[in-house]
Amino acid sequence: MEGPLQETLEMSQLAATRRREWMHRVITLIESALGQLDEREHPAQSPLLEATSLLRQETHPTAAREGPDGSGCLLPWQARKVRDYIDSHIIEPILVADLCALVQRSEAHFSRSFKRTFGESPHSFVVRRRVELAAHYMLTTDASLSDIALRCGFTDQAHLCKHFRHASGDTPAAWRREHRLRRDENERAPMGRFAAA
Repeated sequence: MEGPLQETLEMSQLAATRRREWMHRVITLIESALGQLDEREHPAQSPLLEATSLLRQETHPTAAREGPDGSGCLLPWQARKVRDYIDSHIIEPILVADLCALVQRSEAHFSRSFKRTFGESPHSFVVRRRVELAAHYMLTTDASLSDIALRCGFTDQAHLCKHFRHASGDTPAAWRREHRLRRDENERAPMGRFAAA
């Protein structure tokens, strides 16, 4: 009796984990879209922030709950200001104290609000943004990994490799080769179809 029940529980947990991973990926894509909006008051910003908030509530229901006064998350302008600051200072050390000063909150209150808003700690968020920027540079430049590491705020190539491998499951060099090969194949594929026609 315990065997089938245990198996059902494990399958349920696996499905929940995959669902959370999918939602985190969607959140990352929405945040990336928000980062690409050039205008400060773009009409799409508010719905995109609300969508990420709803997804975070689904992935972390206890962390996403607000207090009885309705506070808990950063306000949209605060979230935008913090994200813009992180992105524009990505190569420098980013201190939580500096982020707190931007939105005038205590460190403890800011850290809780940040996690409720972005679904991760300030440190994890900064590391993820650095890894995403490194991936972008790996695909769009021929710069060495040590140069890319420094451009993205990592102390050295080993620091980049550690965080990149943790995030992607692959080394930066292997990831770069695989994704460049895929990109090159995709660029050649349409020409082959037109040439045959």
